[in-house]
Amino acid sequence: MICITVRVVVLKEIVVVVAVVAAAAVVFVVAVVVEVVVVVAVLVVVVVVVVVVVGVVVVIVVVVAVVEVVVVVVVVVVVVVVVVVVVVVVVGEVVVEVVVVVEVVVVVLVVVVVVEVVVEVVVVEVVVVVVVVVVVVVVVVVVVVVVVVIVVVVVVVVVVVVVVVVVVVVVVVVVVVVVEVVVVVVVVVVVVVVVVVVVVVVVVVVVVVVVVVVVAAEEVVMAVVLVVIEN
Repeated sequence: MICITVRVVVLKEIVVVVAVVAAAAVVFVVAVVVEVVVVVAVLVVVVVVVVVVVGVVVVIVVVVAVVEVVVVVVVVVVVVVVVVVVVVVVVGEVVVEVVVVVEVVVVVLVVVVVVEVVVEVVVVEVVVVVVVVVVVVVVVVVVVVVVVVIVVVVVVVVVVVVVVVVVVVVVVVVVVVVVEVVVVVVVVVVVVVVVVVVVVVVVVVVVVVVVVVVVAAEEVVMAVVLVVIEN
């Protein structure tokens, strides 16, 4: 009877120990599975955030580059249009002045012919010719001076316009480059902050899971000890 009792007690203790060990194993496996799931979920979130941030950076860089190209093209078109208009104006002014000179010369010649026909006195004719020559010379000089002044003014205007346009282009390009650099820096800072936060969250989650596993293991060990003490 004593042998049977001892065997029963031993079997009972073995069953209890096996049950406790099985419970501890289940708790450990569950904790490991939870830890793996949490780590995988955090890694998925990190990958998604990085992909989204990289996509935003690419879109911003492309938009800024397109805007920069459009601005440069518009400025170049404006410069070309302004130069063409100025050239057309200059050519038109020169043509008008030449036509006026021709008209004045023709009028003077007609007047000379009329005076020659009407007045037949040699002295008067000589005087008229001299006067006409002087008038023609004065008119030509005046027209030449006016044309030179107009050309100089137009050239100065063209130079000023070109300088202003070049300055505007340079300022626009510098502003666009500065904006692009600022955007890239901000995006990089955001990415770094997000990665740091995600890493901190992963570390905290892993620490919490490890603490939970340790506490569960301690509880199982304490249960085993209590069962052994009771038996």
